[in-house]
Amino acid sequence: QVQLVESGGGLVQAGGSLRLSCAASGSIFNINVMGWSRQAPGKQRELVATLPTGGRPNYADSVKGRFTISRDIAKNTAYLQMNSLNPEDTAVYYCNAAVTTTTGRPVTNWGQGTQVTVSS
Repeated sequence: QVQLVESGGGLVQAGGSLRLSCAASGSIFNINVMGWSRQAPGKQRELVATLPTGGRPNYADSVKGRFTISRDIAKNTAYLQMNSLNPEDTAVYYCNAAVTTTTGRPVTNWGQGTQVTVSS
């Protein structure tokens, strides 16, 4: 079993910054991809950023140049540095990971979400 725990959300004024963290734990043999998605009230979940192991990051057009995804491979942790935040970034942010478990099974897990609120 694999667990993802996010942290770092909160309330920030427009133009400000936040850094989200996501720690993966459990029966992990290898993490293939970690990423972040978000869901605003009344909207569908949107993929924000992904970072494959040994690969290049990918970003939604809406966050390019403002958000940066990174990973600490040794700690099984992903980060999302969010700069120049605006009210349209307000959402619940979810971490996800594509993992190969210690039994060789591929699974994709999601965290519980962390609220980010940007005030104007």
